Amino acid sequence: MQDTWSIGELAARAGLSVKTVRYYSDVGLLPIAGRSEGGHRRYLPEALEQLRFIRHLRALSLSIESIIKVADGELPLDDLLAEQLSDTRARLGELRWREAVLRALDDCPGAKRLRRLRLLARVHSLPQAAADISRAWGRIVPASVPRRLTDAITAQSIPEPPSAPTPETVLAYAELHALVTEPQFLLYWAAPYVDDKASLYAELLDASEQATPIVAAGLPPQRCSALGAFASACARGRGTEDTPAYRAFIAAEFRTTVPLFREYWQHLSVVTSSSEPTLGSSHSWLVEALITESLTVGSGGE
Repeated sequence: MQDTWSIGELAARAGLSVKTVRYYSDVGLLPIAGRSEGGHRRYLPEALEQLRFIRHLRALSLSIESIIKVADGELPLDDLLAEQLSDTRARLGELRWREAVLRALDDCPGAKRLRRLRLLARVHSLPQAAADISRAWGRIVPASVPRRLTDAITAQSIPEPPSAPTPETVLAYAELHALVTEPQFLLYWAAPYVDDKASLYAELLDASEQATPIVAAGLPPQRCSALGAFASACARGRGTEDTPAYRAFIAAEFRTTVPLFREYWQHLSVVTSSSEPTLGSSHSWLVEALITESLTVGSGGE
């Protein structure tokens, strides 16, 4: 008959306590070969390798429940390790975000720290914050705008959360999160006074694309063909003519919203670590160009 070991002998060889070995047996991880005449558990030598395997998995902080699934063949070991790797990466990401948040709050003046604390507290859950921004842009762009235009807008407007967060990027991301809740920001993009929103958005995107090389060159907001296309699109959207009086009227409206636009795209560039203009930053440049033009005309300039 094959030699068997008592629970004490097996525990000693494995370097574990009898209590631990008994627990593994009780939960089904360590089958017994039989019992002695006195009713004590006996184990085959193969049980030692099983115990070592269990110890290796436990050293990775894997749960007993997961190990049981692997032992029963319910869960392949490769799948378990892949799942644990994914979870670990997620936790590391949360810790890096937390560290950057704490650094942003560290050594910060009192009043400024309180504002930052309120701002950052709203993005304590990064997945939730990312979902909030995506959901907001889903509401911002009118439903009548074709999907391809919506995708073009959101692709450049919704950044991925910072993968290597710094105090600067977590603050910028928190600012984006706050800006998409501003009523003026939401109202502008909803274009409530425009019937054909699809045409308006298509023309505004075209104008923004025309302005992008000028914005990339670092030129200040100024008159250009892209500005003409932008103003004409806005006028057609409201069913009126593109006249100096109309431009002055709409420029006055834009003055309350353009700071929000500018802030959003500035914060976006910090989050993405990109200095390249987006359609949004080009759009803001055109709005500022229209305001600059109206001020020049109003003061008697050319």
